[in-house]
Amino acid sequence: MKDHKQFATQQRMTPQRSVILEELRRLKNHPTADELFMVVRRRLPRVSLGTIYRNLDVLVKNGQIRKLEGHGTQARYDGENDQHQHIQCEGCGRIDDLDLHAPETPDLSETGYNQVRCQVIFTGICPDCQAAQSRN
Repeated sequence: MKDHKQFATQQRMTPQRSVILEELRRLKNHPTADELFMVVRRRLPRVSLGTIYRNLDVLVKNGQIRKLEGHGTQARYDGENDQHQHIQCEGCGRIDDLDLHAPETPDLSETGYNQVRCQVIFTGICPDCQAAQSRN
């Protein structure tokens, strides 16, 4: 029973979690936890980085946001939870949205899996990194 109570407490929308979600949805640059921390601190000066990480984990587990991981860089977070694809810079780690249709999900009912998603991340060199390379 104690585990169930603890799980339920983690799932409720606390005021801090609400601010974190609002700020993440406002940002369109797929921030890291550290970057989001700096933004949230403007509204919640006493918030800790640990609180940011814990709440991001809960929001990911609840399916309210997406965690984007790739190419050895820090995880980035996406407040837009609709199905869309991304492109990531191999130089700086920047992630941008791509307006592409996801491949059709095959019938996987015999596998026993549910809530199947497809996440594709394209990679390349962003315009800022290209400009920096051409200056050198």
